[in-house]
Amino acid sequence: MFVLANILIALGQVLHILLNLYMWVVIIGALITWVNPDPYNPIVRFLYGVTEPVLGWFRRRLPFLRLGGLDLSPIVVIAVIIFLDTALAKSLIDTGLHMKVGL
Repeated sequence: MFVLANILIALGQVLHILLNLYMWVVIIGALITWVNPDPYNPIVRFLYGVTEPVLGWFRRRLPFLRLGGLDLSPIVVIAVIIFLDTALAKSLIDTGLHMKVGL
């Protein structure tokens, strides 16, 4: 049980880090659209390539996220990331900790 508890804690921590990293990529990608970036810049291409599949998925399924010139899909994606972080990552960590102490 001790090894399984450590595996669950490690999975939860890795998931937490990955979700937070992706949240910051979404935030930076949303902020960079305000300054009319060079579309051939490798950083801009990376940010677009990493965020657009997820943001586009939400835009197609929730068309009301575009209000005039304002795109609210990054806010929804960040809310989903925070939910997943709380529901999955922290639950994995808590389960592993409870297994370690025998509760």
